[in-house]
Amino acid sequence: MYESFSVFCPCDQLDNLCLLKEEDVLIDWTKPLYLNFTHALIMEKIEEFYSEIGTLEKLTGEVFFQSEPVEEECTEMKLADDAEMLQLSLEQLSTIYELYPANHMECVEVFEKLLDKLPCYGIFSQKGELAAWMVQSYYGAMFSMQTKPDYRRKGYGLILAKYLTKIVKDRGYLPFVVIRPENDASKGLYTKLGFKKHFQTIRAILHPNDMANDQQGGGEVS
Repeated sequence: MYESFSVFCPCDQLDNLCLLKEEDVLIDWTKPLYLNFTHALIMEKIEEFYSEIGTLEKLTGEVFFQSEPVEEECTEMKLADDAEMLQLSLEQLSTIYELYPANHMECVEVFEKLLDKLPCYGIFSQKGELAAWMVQSYYGAMFSMQTKPDYRRKGYGLILAKYLTKIVKDRGYLPFVVIRPENDASKGLYTKLGFKKHFQTIRAILHPNDMANDQQGGGEVS
C-alpha cells in the first residue's frame, strides 16, 4: 500500500520546503508514496529534490471556488417527467467507482464512506437506471460528477451541481471543485454557477528508482 500524505506551505515561504528533504523524519522517501491534493507550486519544489530519488505519476487539477452569487434565472433547469433525483446508496457504488476517471488513485473504500456519510445524489431514468450522479467529498468539495453517454445534453450535470452546491453551503462549507485542465465542459458548467479558478493542485504517486522491479514502486521500467 502507498503511504498517503499532503504538504501545506504559504506560497511566500516555499524555500522552507527544503526541510522536507533535510530534516523531515516522518516521510520515508525510499518507499512508494501517494501525495494527495497539493498546491502546484509546492509540488514543483518537491520535484526538484525527488528527481534524484525517483519519478512522479501526476494528475493535475484546477481548483474553482464559488465566489459569486448566481441569479436563479441564469441556471434554472428542471428535470423531465421521466427522470427523478434521489439520494445515492451503496447499491450504486460499483457503477460510480468504475466510471471515476482517477480510480487508480482512489480506493473503493473512499467511495463507500462518502456514500454512507455525505450528501450524494443521482438522477435516475424512468426505468430506474442511474443516468448521472454527483458526490460531496470531504469539507466543501464537489466530487465525481459523471453522466452516462446516453443521457448527456439533458442538463443533468447543471441540475446536480446546483443542487449539491446549495446543500454544501447550507452545511456551512465554501463549495469548491477540482477540474482537470482539459475538461472545458465542467469549467463552463461551474462558471455558470459562479465558480472561479484560484490555483492548480496536483495528486501524485511517487515511485522510488530503487524499487523499479517492485510491483507497486519503481520509477524506471524498461
